[in-house]
Amino acid sequence: MNTLRSLSLLMLLCAVFMTTASADADATAGATADATADADTKEKQNETKKEEFPEHKWGTYYDPQNIFCGQYDCYKILGFDYFTWGRSPPSKKELTQSYRTMSKKWHPDKNKDKGAKQRFMKINKAYEVLTDKKVRKEYDHMRERPDEYFYKYGSNTLYSYAPQTDTVFVVLILLLAFHGFAWFAQKQRWQQIADRVVKDAVEGLKTGEGGSTESIELRIKAEALLKEQKEAEAAASGDSAATEKKGGKKSKIKLTKKEIREKENEELRPLITELVKEITDFGAGFHLPTWRDLLIVRMVQWPVVIIGGIVWQTKYLFRRLRKLELNDEEREVLAKRAVGPVAWEAASDKDREEMIKRDLFVMENLELWLEDQQIKQFSKGQQKRINRMKKREGVKGNKNE
Repeated sequence: MNTLRSLSLLMLLCAVFMTTASADADATAGATADATADADTKEKQNETKKEEFPEHKWGTYYDPQNIFCGQYDCYKILGFDYFTWGRSPPSKKELTQSYRTMSKKWHPDKNKDKGAKQRFMKINKAYEVLTDKKVRKEYDHMRERPDEYFYKYGSNTLYSYAPQTDTVFVVLILLLAFHGFAWFAQKQRWQQIADRVVKDAVEGLKTGEGGSTESIELRIKAEALLKEQKEAEAAASGDSAATEKKGGKKSKIKLTKKEIREKENEELRPLITELVKEITDFGAGFHLPTWRDLLIVRMVQWPVVIIGGIVWQTKYLFRRLRKLELNDEEREVLAKRAVGPVAWEAASDKDREEMIKRDLFVMENLELWLEDQQIKQFSKGQQKRINRMKKREGVKGNKNE
């Protein structure tokens, strides 16, 4: 009995195991079938999408200016491959057949897809390009020659710049920069002369040694101020001689004349530097900048100056044709041109009258005048020696004649 029961229980367990295994196999097979069905469905959906969006079959072409079919290949738009037909390119008849088929499919009246209109326009453009012999020949030629395309049509993709700032703002900034530069340049012109005047005044140069009228006057004023300062200091501290007697000591340090001179010059330097700042205009255009030196003011004056010069020159030539004598105005203008604006502005009224009388617009007279100006830079002793030499040369010349 026990044996029979054991056999019955064993058979029952085997039956249960077989049933479970069969169910698992059925489930696995069902899952595999479902996965296969899903893959087929996805593949069909992708194919449908590819049909809905044919641009992925249209290839590429370098045409940034949209002269032909833009970024797409005109042949592939109509269903042809440029690289596979070999020596048998599509004829106009084949192109027309393909065009009609595709235009029917993507005509906006028949196809309600959002991109149907754009695709239809691309198809029309491809047909226009490929059915025109001249355009098609150029299209085929430039397929592998983007450099020639760029040379002829350019490219809006390689060099495309958009204004980042307002043009009016840029112009205003440039005008301000030019104004600042003109102001600074004029200040530097004045500073150069001021530095030279300070140097000559500190060294105490006279007219024959290269000193100017301004430097000599500044030296005199600075010496007077220095004397007043020393007198004021002496009065505040008491009589210097009485102080030495009380102390019972005298200074043993003795300075040479050169050292005394250098010490005095260093004491005068700060005074001269302050005094030169009071001179706003050295003449000949070397003045501190004012509103008249602004670029916009000068630009307004340019037409007046140019027109005035043309009018004067026209009158001058007309008078020369009539063989009239030079008047005072013409002599003055010609003398100013001969010596230059700097020398003319720096000269006194007496010197200008002499320039006009000597007719410096004549080359020989100008050379003699320049020689005289160089002689004036020498000391009085040197000037006397030079004049004596000239007299001797003049006497010898008269004897030879």
